[in-house]
Amino acid sequence: MSPPRKLEVLLFAGACEAAGGVDRVTIDSADEVTAGELLQQIAEQHPALAGLTQRSRLAVNQKYVGHDEPVDLAVEIALIPPVSGG
Repeated sequence: MSPPRKLEVLLFAGACEAAGGVDRVTIDSADEVTAGELLQQIAEQHPALAGLTQRSRLAVNQKYVGHDEPVDLAVEIALIPPVSGG
């Protein structure tokens, strides 16, 4: 069994605020993980973000991904919280 890899996840807007003002978090993850699994890991490893992960999307390499898409060789991962406008 290989050690977990560290994934850096960028945070924006409400996610940044919920995490105490930091603009990124590090997640310990398996080598093969889907976007949905990664969202769950973010919630487990950073409980302050748990409420947002259920309503947020992940962008991998600057493209939104579905929950079943792999996050294998991601260069950039971002947690995008819901945005409202007027």
